[in-house]
Amino acid sequence: MSFKSVWRDWRVEVHDILEVGDGNPIGRVVNVFLVTLILANGVAFTAETVPSLYARYGPEFEAFNTFSVMVFTIEYVLRLWSSVEIPLLQRLPHWRARLRFALRPMMIIDLLAFLPWYLYLFFPFDLRALRVLRLFRLFRLLKLLRYSPALQTLQRVLASEYRALLGALFVMMLLLLFASSIVYFLERDAQPDKFGSIPAAAWWGLSTLTTVGYGDIVPITAWGKVFGGVVMLFGLGMFALPIAILSAGFSQESARHEFVVTWSMVARVPLFATLDAVEVAEVTKLLYTRLFQPGATIVPAGDPGGAMYVVGSGEATVCVVPGHPIKLNEGDFFGEMALLEHRRHKHAVVADTLCRVYVLDSEGLARLSRRHPEIVRHIKEVAKGRALENQKLRRTARPARAKSSAATKVGETETQ
Repeated sequence: MSFKSVWRDWRVEVHDILEVGDGNPIGRVVNVFLVTLILANGVAFTAETVPSLYARYGPEFEAFNTFSVMVFTIEYVLRLWSSVEIPLLQRLPHWRARLRFALRPMMIIDLLAFLPWYLYLFFPFDLRALRVLRLFRLFRLLKLLRYSPALQTLQRVLASEYRALLGALFVMMLLLLFASSIVYFLERDAQPDKFGSIPAAAWWGLSTLTTVGYGDIVPITAWGKVFGGVVMLFGLGMFALPIAILSAGFSQESARHEFVVTWSMVARVPLFATLDAVEVAEVTKLLYTRLFQPGATIVPAGDPGGAMYVVGSGEATVCVVPGHPIKLNEGDFFGEMALLEHRRHKHAVVADTLCRVYVLDSEGLARLSRRHPEIVRHIKEVAKGRALENQKLRRTARPARAKSSAATKVGETETQ
């Protein structure tokens, strides 16, 4: 075996450990270690601000920070090095694939988690600049987004509801501006030191609308007090808007998992045929179902690969190569490659008949891999086999398309 192939195998294994995570035994250990280290960094960052603790354990804090930076640096470099194994980036030159991967939001957060340490090491700043750079250590806590399904759910809710949240923020800012402007005209003569301008009155408006009411600035005129009561009532409603929006988003996200999946449905799926009754009941809790009418698109091409799908009943079609549709019947599954490789779906899947589809999202796959790693191994083996079959299909389809194109051109020439 050549050094190049061994090097490639190492790179694939590193990608599997870091990006697949819970789907790999070593990846689970690495994930637990990194999550523990991130949480420990949060505790250490907080403890350092206590003068007595820093005076006593200052060298230990600095040594732990240096160790953390080394670990996060190695993690970042390995993720960047192995990113060329992501299928959507394999077509690009390695330097361009790594650059595109480095510009992803999570990779930028990973970089900011340790980069300030190197900046101070090579370009010493004064004490005030050092304090500002220390704040960047808080980005290490944001690395938890990569490992926490709950935070990923929050991220999906924010992404889906951001328009409504921006609208609520606009309404709140508008209400704050009106409240500050009106109380300024009502109270400026009575309290010029506290309501002498609209920006000064905005502090009262903000504290009143949020129902905090510090009491350091209060209206003293009769009309000012009346208007203050009105603002309090509006505040109860307006600043509850974002909470209601987020609550509705979480409810919708949870409702996706509330479709009934019975034990008998799951037991019929060949993928879970080796499980006993208790294990089938466990898997049932990880799945939710969706119904698709004939002709409906189950998975659009380019859709984020956040789940894999199992056909519970009905038939569907996926077209890997134009003119060569592949039929999917009861028990077949798809979308596993996009889910395992954290990429978008390359091909659309369309329902031919009324289809009941079982959906296993990334969180469910992580739980399944912990309880039944043999099933995840089988899914990966099928994914590898399909990838090879798809490559063969594309290679055989190219000459056919070329002949068809040439025949079309000849026909057009003869017609002319």
